[in-house]
Amino acid sequence: MLELGSIASRVGNFNHLRQLHAQIIHNSLYHHNYWVALLINHCTRLRAPPHYTHLLFNSTPNPNVFVFTSMLRFYSHLQDHAKVVLMFEQMQGCGVRPDAFVYPILIKSAGNGGIGFHAHVLKLGHGSDAFVRNAVIDMYARLGPIGHARKVFDEIPDHERKVADWNAMVSGYWKWESEGQAQWLFDVMPERNVITWTAMVTGYAKVKDLEAARRYFDCMPERSVVSWNAMLSGYAQNGLAEEALRLFDEMVNAGIEPDETTWVTVISACSSRGDPYLAASLVRTLHQKRIQLNCFVRTALLDMYAKCGRIGAARRIFDELGAYRNSVTWNAMISAYTRVGDLDSAKELFNTMPGRNVVTWNSMIAGYAQNGQSAVAIELFKEMITAKKSTPDEVTMVSVISACGHLGALELGNWVVRFLTENQIKLSISGHNAMIFMYSRCGSMEDAKRVFQEMATRDVVSYNALISGFAAHGHGVEAVNLMSTMKECGIEPDRVTFIGVLTACSHAGLLEEGRKVFESIKDPAIDHYACMVDLLGRVGELEEAKRTMERMPMEPHAGVYGSLLNASCIHKQVELGELAANKLFELEPDNSGNYILLSNIYAAAGRWKDVERIREAMKKGGVKKTTGWSWVEYGGKLHKFIVADRSHERSDDIYQLLIELRKQMREAGYIADKSCVLRDVEEEEKEEIVGTHSEKLAICYALLVSEAGAVIRVVKNLRVCWDCHTAIKMISKLEGRVIIVRDNNRFHCFNDGLCSCKDYW
Repeated sequence: MLELGSIASRVGNFNHLRQLHAQIIHNSLYHHNYWVALLINHCTRLRAPPHYTHLLFNSTPNPNVFVFTSMLRFYSHLQDHAKVVLMFEQMQGCGVRPDAFVYPILIKSAGNGGIGFHAHVLKLGHGSDAFVRNAVIDMYARLGPIGHARKVFDEIPDHERKVADWNAMVSGYWKWESEGQAQWLFDVMPERNVITWTAMVTGYAKVKDLEAARRYFDCMPERSVVSWNAMLSGYAQNGLAEEALRLFDEMVNAGIEPDETTWVTVISACSSRGDPYLAASLVRTLHQKRIQLNCFVRTALLDMYAKCGRIGAARRIFDELGAYRNSVTWNAMISAYTRVGDLDSAKELFNTMPGRNVVTWNSMIAGYAQNGQSAVAIELFKEMITAKKSTPDEVTMVSVISACGHLGALELGNWVVRFLTENQIKLSISGHNAMIFMYSRCGSMEDAKRVFQEMATRDVVSYNALISGFAAHGHGVEAVNLMSTMKECGIEPDRVTFIGVLTACSHAGLLEEGRKVFESIKDPAIDHYACMVDLLGRVGELEEAKRTMERMPMEPHAGVYGSLLNASCIHKQVELGELAANKLFELEPDNSGNYILLSNIYAAAGRWKDVERIREAMKKGGVKKTTGWSWVEYGGKLHKFIVADRSHERSDDIYQLLIELRKQMREAGYIADKSCVLRDVEEEEKEEIVGTHSEKLAICYALLVSEAGAVIRVVKNLRVCWDCHTAIKMISKLEGRVIIVRDNNRFHCFNDGLCSCKDYW
């Protein structure tokens, strides 16, 4: 027995524990309550697997109060509160009478059910027990109302109040954002310990007052590893990774041994930097110090590798964790795959994950939305709310709202907004910003402005979202005025603001206003020069556009040459177009759009041999022309069309209507513009090609299925050609419809034979 006691005192890891367990079995003591309780206590300390601990519990036929209390403490340590309550019920079912030591564990684990246990201990006469009383104060301090905690605290005689009671109240006031009360209690406390000071550090860090948090930290008479962790977490959680890493160096130099929380915090700070060299240095330190990497530290490492782009290293850790994987581990790996665009691997993990939570769904939905698969993101959201196993939160809704915006699906967007309202999901500034983006991208600027105006507080992203919306719709004056309002409200424009306003000026032909905005930028970035070249080129100031490009203090990128090429196409300037295109062929050899624009310039000039030369160059270089498509939304679905498409179930009706409209347009003076056909074919064939462009088919379908007078909304992935632009103007007049077309450049609002772009885009 003495030998077993000596072995038990030296248990330092799970292997040691198994050896002790083997000795207990060898000595036929495995069914004795004392040794079972001792083993379970070691399991709690060493975070042993739950199934192993439960086998130990089952090894004794008649567990006593000490064994049950050990199991209660084990599940409480795992924060498996449901198991704590079930174990207590089993304890009662076995007729084992609980003592006062059981109730603090129960009260802390039962959540709101702790109120019932509070009443129970009062009946049993345990209400004056110091540990029970402290657990009750802590429960009310955490769950509320804080007034109940204060009432129990005030009822304790002054001489009986423990420092733990004061600490529970200080932490409680911070929890309920009562900074003044927390500070007052701290000041009047008769005695403070390291936990008291740490509570103040944690509290100020929570309210983002890092200066006050550091002041208290520096004034601490003594510090524990928990104190260091509190300050480290404060820096890391507030985005101050540099400060966190500097403090970690101080901690190591002070001779404080980091624990698992320290390493998780420091690794997380490295993750936010996304610096692979820093990550490698940290991993070397872990190896040098021979740190035991538990599942929490490994999960943090997995996330760090993922954010540094080392997806293979992240997956190795994930696979090595095996049975120790938890929901955080699975979510980190899924998020890692979505971050690098490997959606197949992410979906494979998503499908095999044993238990998904809202973070899992959010990772997948955001992954699809951010990797250009908005329709899939929305379908996954529908699957999520149908399954009813996870409740969507604001993060979910921001991804889904943004996906609707990318699709230009207003009907779906309105359904999502109704879902928000019906399910009382509250949005912060980022959620409302997503709504502004969505409505702007769906062509409903009135709704975008309404959301903006209803916001109680706005940030720079709010203004940028609305300015970008104005830019896409060609509302240049509104964009310029909104930037002025923004400055008056004390919000400084950033790089994105200036891009939005300059783009708006370009789309509206506001040359002088654009010049003033450009000149007001202290240090113009390359994208600002690209916008200015675009503005000058669109209004026909091609020589000034070229000079602006040549005067740039940095090497022009593809966006600058793209603006020049587009201007050359608009104004049919062959030589300048060739100059810009040849540069773009070097910078973006796989971008088919540049080849098509130069082909358009040659075709407009009747230079068919050059058109054929460009086509051959594309073929030789393996450059494929992007397929043009258009879609309209109807009945909760997106109906997609390509040129000369006959795959739709209502194709016969669509083409019949197209023939009728073409006849009416000819009678009204319409002549097909065949200059955009990049082949030297017969005029009749050219007319047939432009006559069946995808946007015309989409509009005809919308005319067939929508109510008379309803607005038609079309999204196109390429630029609307001149012929379609002319035709849609005429259709809007003939049919008495407002037709809104979003192409890859801007919005066109056709109404009564006119377009909002004023034939300038």
